[in-house]
Amino acid sequence: MMDILPLIQNETLKIWKKKRFYVILLILLVLIPLFTYAQMRMAQTNADNFKDWRNQIQQQITDLQNTLASDRMPEEWKKYDRIKVQQLQYYLDHDVNPNSPDAATFTRQFMASSVSLFFPLLILALASDLVSGERTSGTIKMLLTRPVKRWKILFSKLIALTLYVSLAIITTGAVCYLVSGLVFGYGGWTMPVFTGFVINSGSIDVSGVHPVPQWQFVIMQSGLIWVSCMTIAILALMVSVLLRSTAASIVTMMAAVISGSILAGMASSWETAKYIFSVNIDLTDYLEGTPPPIAGMDIVFSLSVLGVWMLGALIVSFGVFTKQDILN
Repeated sequence: MMDILPLIQNETLKIWKKKRFYVILLILLVLIPLFTYAQMRMAQTNADNFKDWRNQIQQQITDLQNTLASDRMPEEWKKYDRIKVQQLQYYLDHDVNPNSPDAATFTRQFMASSVSLFFPLLILALASDLVSGERTSGTIKMLLTRPVKRWKILFSKLIALTLYVSLAIITTGAVCYLVSGLVFGYGGWTMPVFTGFVINSGSIDVSGVHPVPQWQFVIMQSGLIWVSCMTIAILALMVSVLLRSTAASIVTMMAAVISGSILAGMASSWETAKYIFSVNIDLTDYLEGTPPPIAGMDIVFSLSVLGVWMLGALIVSFGVFTKQDILN
C-alpha cells in the first residue's frame, strides 16, 4: 500500500494547483461578511424594538400563532409553524435565548443553513472534474500508462477529495467564526443548545430533549455536514468517471443538487421520494428538531439512504474506471 501515498500526494497537489480552493475561500470571504452585516442589522433592530430577548421570542410565537389562524396557509405548511412555536416556547420556558448574538451561534446557524445547497455547490467545484477533467486535458493517458493498478489511481483521487472536503468544512466554520466574532464577540461556546426534539404526527415530543454546550452541538453538526458533503463528492466522482466532458459532469451534478433541493420542499405527498439522496442531505435538521420532508423519516433512515447511495456510486466508479476503455 506504500505505493498509494505518492499517488495521494500527486492528486492532492493537482487539486491544489487548479486553485479551486482559493476560489472557495474567496467566496467565503465575500459572502460571510455580507451575512454577518445582515445579522448585525437584524440584531440592532431587535435591540431597538425589544429591550428583552424574551419579548422578542414571545412576539415570534404570537406572529406564528396568528399565521396559523389564517385559512390561507396550506395545512402542510402549518405543521412547521406549530412545531416552531413549541420549540420557541421550550427555549422561553428554560430561559435560553436561541438567537444569542455571538460568533458561535452565528457559525452554527450559517453551517446549518448551508448544508442543503451552499456546501454541495462548493464541493462540486472540487469534485466534478477529477476524472473528466483529465480526459479533457489528455493527462489521463499519461496517468494510466504508469505501472500502477487503476483502482489505486481512483482510490488516491478519492482520498485526496476526502481531504479537501474536510478542509472546506473546517475552513467555512473557521471563517464564519473569525469574521462574525469581529462584530458579535468570540463567545457563546458554552451556551446550551437543546437537541432531542422528536416529531410525532405534527406535534413535538420533548421527553428526550436535553441541553448540550454549543461547542459540542457544532461538532455533531459538522460531522453530519461532512457525511452530506461526502455523499455529494462521491456521486460527483462517479459522474466524472462516467462522463467524458467536464462541463457535462458539472452541469449534471448541479442539476441533481438544485432539483433535489427543490424536491425536498415538495416531496411530502410522494413517499418514495425519501429514497432520493438529495431529500436526505439536510441531516442537521434532525439535530434542530425540524420536521423531515416526508413523514416517517429519521436520522438513522437518512444516514442509511446516503450510505447506500455512496456505496453504489463507489461500486460504479471503480467498476467503470478499472474495466472500461476510457483512453479513447
